[in-house]
Amino acid sequence: MKTYRKIIIYTILTIGAIIMVFPFFWMITGSIKSYNEIIANPIVWWPKKILFSNYVEAATYAPFVLYFKNTVIVSFFNTFLTLLTTILAAFAFSRLQFRGRDGLFSILLSTLMVPSQMLIITNYVTIVKMGRVFKEIPDKLPAFIIETFPSLRETIPNMAGIDSYSALIIPFTASIFYIYLLRQFFNQIPEQLYYAAKVDGCSDWKYLWTVMVPNSKNALITIGLFNWIASWNAYIWPLLVTNTVEKRVLSIGLKYFTGEAGTDYHLLMAAGSIVILPLLVLYLFARKYIIEGVSRSGVKG
Repeated sequence: MKTYRKIIIYTILTIGAIIMVFPFFWMITGSIKSYNEIIANPIVWWPKKILFSNYVEAATYAPFVLYFKNTVIVSFFNTFLTLLTTILAAFAFSRLQFRGRDGLFSILLSTLMVPSQMLIITNYVTIVKMGRVFKEIPDKLPAFIIETFPSLRETIPNMAGIDSYSALIIPFTASIFYIYLLRQFFNQIPEQLYYAAKVDGCSDWKYLWTVMVPNSKNALITIGLFNWIASWNAYIWPLLVTNTVEKRVLSIGLKYFTGEAGTDYHLLMAAGSIVILPLLVLYLFARKYIIEGVSRSGVKG
């Protein structure tokens, strides 16, 4: 009976694995096929001639080097700021005692039921207003500062608002889901350590960075990787807040392969492989920490 059960379980897992892996297989094989082989009927599972030239053509079709640089900058600062806000908020909700803490945390958790798409308009309006504020700053600065640093008159207005790095980064520097995940991890650290540290004169700030953070490495790596992937793959928001090529990211570059005359599927597959490759490498190196971080964050004790 146990043998049959194992056979059924492994069969289901194998089918599930095939379903999960198949899109990657189709994308990678499609990236080395010709256009005619991709649209052929019946399906051509493997190309007669491997065309690595698709990658070269896709990389030169759009300014992918510039897009790659922008994507790395946005993903890095987005992840860094998200980790910072997550650490501080999770520590406050797990260790600090203040009136209304649990009620406030419950209210924040309830925001998880709000679809992120509903916040797009609010975030867009906020970014536009922030851009207007930054455009007025040079006129309010003392004259001697503008005379000493004349470049500020052009630099400051471009620091915020539409078509800026801040528009791509700031709206997503906090996540209640990540705060909840890290708070559960912090709750597993014995509270006696906190009281012992306080008796020894350790401040909350020092305790956070010398005890809590080092003991939550797996959870922080998991949060950082999830946020990096989300920032790397973002499409709708970067498309809304960028108007020029200089600030666009990799995900937007994929739309260059679709036009009124049709879609260059072989180049689109090659470009998609280029975009997803860094994420696969990052996941392979960090998968151990992800499994440990997710499995431990849901267990208290």
